[in-house]
Amino acid sequence: MSSYKEFLEEKEKIDRLLQKDYEITRVRENLSGAFVEFTNSKNPDEKVELQFLTADARKYFSSIIIANQKKSAVR
Repeated sequence: MSSYKEFLEEKEKIDRLLQKDYEITRVRENLSGAFVEFTNSKNPDEKVELQFLTADARKYFSSIIIANQKKSAVR
């Protein structure tokens, strides 16, 4: 599979969770990729952890985290 297709699949997973009211609550990175924990904002007991391997997916969720931090700082 091409790395672009792999990125698109990872991006779709992120977007699907964000649309279901999940938020990124934790990121752990190591040589195997990034492990991102998503927590449902309506039910904090619902958590999902996904592993992302592509650099583009890492950049994508990082940009989401930064955007959310900027929104919080403005409030």
